[in-house]
Amino acid sequence: MTTRKVPLRKCTGCNQMKEKRELVRVVRSPQGEVSLDLTSKKPGRGAYICKDIECLKLARKAKRIERALECTISPELYDSMEKEIENDR
Repeated sequence: MTTRKVPLRKCTGCNQMKEKRELVRVVRSPQGEVSLDLTSKKPGRGAYICKDIECLKLARKAKRIERALECTISPELYDSMEKEIENDR
Protein backbone atom coordinates (compact mmCIF):
# COMPACT_ATOMS: atom_id res chain seq x y z
CA MET A 1 0.00 0.00 0.00
CA THR A 2 1.40 3.41 -0.97
CA THR A 3 1.02 6.47 1.20
CA ARG A 4 -0.42 9.54 -0.43
CA LYS A 5 1.58 12.72 -0.50
CA VAL A 6 -0.03 15.42 1.65
CA PRO A 7 -0.09 18.83 -0.08
CA LEU A 8 1.70 21.52 1.94
CA ARG A 9 1.29 25.28 1.68
CA LYS A 10 2.99 28.18 3.44
CA CYS A 11 0.94 30.45 5.68
CA THR A 12 1.46 34.09 4.66
CA GLY A 13 1.11 35.11 8.33
CA CYS A 14 3.48 32.87 10.29
CA ASN A 15 5.49 31.56 7.28
CA GLN A 16 5.13 27.95 8.44
CA MET A 17 4.51 25.05 6.07
CA LYS A 18 1.26 23.32 6.98
CA GLU A 19 -1.14 20.85 5.42
CA LYS A 20 -3.38 22.51 2.85
CA ARG A 21 -6.56 21.44 4.67
CA GLU A 22 -5.43 23.29 7.84
CA LEU A 23 -5.27 26.62 5.98
CA VAL A 24 -7.78 29.04 4.46
CA ARG A 25 -7.24 30.27 0.90
CA VAL A 26 -7.56 33.95 0.06
CA VAL A 27 -8.23 34.31 -3.66
CA ARG A 28 -8.16 37.13 -6.21
CA SER A 29 -10.59 36.24 -8.98
CA PRO A 30 -9.83 36.96 -12.66
CA GLN A 31 -12.19 39.96 -12.27
CA GLY A 32 -10.02 41.34 -9.45
CA GLU A 33 -12.33 40.57 -6.50
CA VAL A 34 -10.59 39.37 -3.31
CA SER A 35 -12.41 36.93 -1.02
CA LEU A 36 -11.90 34.00 1.33
CA ASP A 37 -12.16 30.63 -0.40
CA LEU A 38 -13.19 28.14 2.28
CA THR A 39 -13.62 25.35 -0.32
CA SER A 40 -10.23 25.96 -2.07
CA LYS A 41 -11.94 25.54 -5.43
CA LYS A 42 -12.50 29.11 -6.65
CA PRO A 43 -10.53 30.12 -9.75
CA GLY A 44 -7.86 32.79 -9.47
CA ARG A 45 -4.59 33.60 -7.76
CA GLY A 46 -4.44 32.35 -4.18
CA ALA A 47 -2.56 32.82 -0.94
CA TYR A 48 -2.94 30.72 2.20
CA ILE A 49 -3.42 31.76 5.82
CA CYS A 50 -3.89 29.80 9.07
CA LYS A 51 -7.35 29.72 10.61
CA ASP A 52 -5.96 32.04 13.27
CA ILE A 53 -6.69 35.75 13.72
CA GLU A 54 -3.08 36.40 14.81
CA CYS A 55 -1.73 35.05 11.51
CA LEU A 56 -4.14 37.29 9.60
CA LYS A 57 -3.00 40.29 11.63
CA LEU A 58 0.68 39.49 10.93
CA ALA A 59 0.00 39.11 7.21
CA ARG A 60 -2.04 42.33 7.20
CA LYS A 61 0.68 44.33 8.96
CA ALA A 62 3.42 43.14 6.58
CA LYS A 63 1.07 43.32 3.54
CA ARG A 64 2.03 39.76 2.60
CA ILE A 65 -1.38 38.82 1.22
CA GLU A 66 -1.41 41.95 -0.95
CA ARG A 67 2.04 41.06 -2.28
CA ALA A 68 1.06 37.44 -2.95
CA LEU A 69 -2.14 38.43 -4.76
CA GLU A 70 -0.55 41.44 -6.50
CA CYS A 71 -3.35 43.83 -5.50
CA THR A 72 -4.38 46.17 -2.69
CA ILE A 73 -6.86 45.03 -0.05
CA SER A 74 -9.15 47.48 1.74
CA PRO A 75 -9.32 47.57 5.57
CA GLU A 76 -13.04 46.66 5.33
CA LEU A 77 -12.16 43.48 3.44
CA TYR A 78 -9.57 42.51 6.08
CA ASP A 79 -12.23 43.06 8.77
CA SER A 80 -14.73 40.85 6.94
CA MET A 81 -12.04 38.17 6.46
CA GLU A 82 -11.37 38.29 10.21
CA LYS A 83 -15.09 37.76 10.94
CA GLU A 84 -15.31 34.85 8.46
CA ILE A 85 -12.29 33.14 10.03
CA GLU A 86 -13.82 33.56 13.51
CA ASN A 87 -17.14 32.11 12.29
CA ASP A 88 -15.42 29.19 10.54
CA ARG A 89 -13.64 27.99 13.70
